[in-house]
Amino acid sequence: MTDIEAERVAMLLAAYDEQLRGGGESLAGETASVDGPVVRVEYPRRGFVSYRSLEGLAGDELDALIARQRDFFAAKGQPVEWKTRGHDLPADLPDRLIAAGFVSEERETVVIAESADLVERLRGRDVVEGVVIRRTTEYADFVRIAAMESEVWGEDWSWLADELVRRSGVEPTDVFVAEVDGRVVAAAWAVYKKGTDFTGLWGGSTLAEWRGRGIYKALVAVRAARAIELGYRYLQVDASDDSSPILQRLGFLAVTTTTPYVYTPSS
Repeated sequence: MTDIEAERVAMLLAAYDEQLRGGGESLAGETASVDGPVVRVEYPRRGFVSYRSLEGLAGDELDALIARQRDFFAAKGQPVEWKTRGHDLPADLPDRLIAAGFVSEERETVVIAESADLVERLRGRDVVEGVVIRRTTEYADFVRIAAMESEVWGEDWSWLADELVRRSGVEPTDVFVAEVDGRVVAAAWAVYKKGTDFTGLWGGSTLAEWRGRGIYKALVAVRAARAIELGYRYLQVDASDDSSPILQRLGFLAVTTTTPYVYTPSS
């Protein structure tokens, strides 16, 4: 990495920490409470713990903070996700979460790009021959997207239709669908974080037989253009190991990693 790239990464990471963590990370309209440095959010499906910094916490004090979040949601019979980042301190936070009964899920890479840069890099790539990409607010389309996701992941994603409705109702969100002959083959959505410079890119799943044809790139391109239209400077993705290399080739920069730790109370 060059010095210029390192400076850009540091700048992007600072903006990410400042604007998208703590209260800025939770979905608008959800019940939230503060416990010291953490924000505890009560989503319908499970709890969520976010924070901007745990500076100064260690040992028994940190263990007690972890236990309070775990026990708060356990009393409700709900699992809770504690979202960590690779650059956070203290370094032994993951070990302390595991000791408290949390289990790590898949690590992802946080990648960020400037919307204008992506639009320029992907000029002409927002169209794929034979594929119709359009923005939708229709519940019937959300149901079809959920069915596509269920096929991609081999599990029931029917809940996604209502989740897209709920998300769209509390935070500015655009949902894009990619169709071939009326069949949904891919979908993605963009969440515009009000009061920040960031658009979060979510989804992007594509049916196996339609991968490698540029649909994923096209969905990034249309969302980048929409972000510029709405005045959002940055695009941010929590990228899987499959998506991260693709996004970095498009111009996204990896700024840190994120790993969820989840506690599930016994029934």
